[in-house]
Amino acid sequence: MPKRLNLTSGETDFTLNVSGATIVVAPGDVTLTVARVDDRLRAESAAGAWTGDAVVAGDTVWVTVAGEVFSFTVTHGATRSRSGASQQDAFTPPMSATVVRIAVKPGDAVKDGDVLIALEAMKMELPIRAPRDGVVRAVNCKQGELVQPGDVLLELE
Repeated sequence: MPKRLNLTSGETDFTLNVSGATIVVAPGDVTLTVARVDDRLRAESAAGAWTGDAVVAGDTVWVTVAGEVFSFTVTHGATRSRSGASQQDAFTPPMSATVVRIAVKPGDAVKDGDVLIALEAMKMELPIRAPRDGVVRAVNCKQGELVQPGDVLLELE
């Protein structure tokens, strides 16, 4: 029996029906076949094939494909509520990581998708992006610092 997962990335919700190595992604009804090849993930669909990596930390999945990093929040059952602050506004690392670059300072105006902080974990660079337009209220970390899940790296107004 397929397992159903709900993923949220930014303001977009996806539903995944997972049955073995086959994943059907909605909207769009894209069918992917996923396999582990040489310690990496390989996904194939009618549109092509991709190789990347995935890291799971709690209910957050970080996926890298072709140098791009995507963050998804996994929920079981109903999709998340849109009311109140988004979990992404917490700006906490998904795992133990080192701060390699801070691209903003307090008072900076940022746009949706701007890179705010870059982390390095497991030899991958993980950009922390703005989930919306806003102004940086505070930066609570410094370059070279080892940060842990739950550490608030940045505050956005």
